[in-house]
Amino acid sequence: METTERGAGWAGVREQVPALRTAPFAAEVFGARRASGHGFLLEAPLEETELADAEAQFGVRLPPDYRSFLLEVGAGGAGPDYGLFPLRRDGQGWHWSEGGVRSDGALLVRAFLSAQERTRLEEDLDAREPAEADFPDDESYRAAFRAWDAEWKRLDQRITAGAICLGHEGCGYYTWLVVTGPERGTLWSDGRAADLSLSPLTSGAGRLGFREWYLDWLARAARTAHGR
Repeated sequence: METTERGAGWAGVREQVPALRTAPFAAEVFGARRASGHGFLLEAPLEETELADAEAQFGVRLPPDYRSFLLEVGAGGAGPDYGLFPLRRDGQGWHWSEGGVRSDGALLVRAFLSAQERTRLEEDLDAREPAEADFPDDESYRAAFRAWDAEWKRLDQRITAGAICLGHEGCGYYTWLVVTGPERGTLWSDGRAADLSLSPLTSGAGRLGFREWYLDWLARAARTAHGR
């Protein structure tokens, strides 16, 4: 699934994407309206030294397809759904941050969990939910419930450890790119806002990598924007 660092099929993409802004039906492309979406705008590409600095901070090397995109196309912006969260540096270092979702570099070095591991952890914590009848008073029950609920928040982070939150799909759904572990380089849709699980994005050839996912979006966006 992983390809070479450069020359991974990005030729012309940085020019093609903003050109869609003037297409007759550009506003029909999902997530592209400038008031709330990406408007077919791309951030400037990163320099190799900048990307190396970010990777040193995170302690991981990013998957080649995504890495070459950051270097050749842009650090974020226009893309599937509401676009790609940009990789930026501020006073706290490098991070992806949009819409209240932050990809924490400290978690990227941990291997992305398998579906079986995620299910086991969720079922184990669910089974330990405090029962009010087991406590002598309301105060002690509420304290136990708060502690249990805090465990869910920590588990929520563990479930997406080893992955980058790439973008917002709408309705509280997000797309993640795995960077560590056996699923490295694959994309996952996060529907937990609707009580669904993380699920891999697939095509007829199997699980999608970043390059195929992005170029498929660009082809579909171009057809829609030109009314084809």
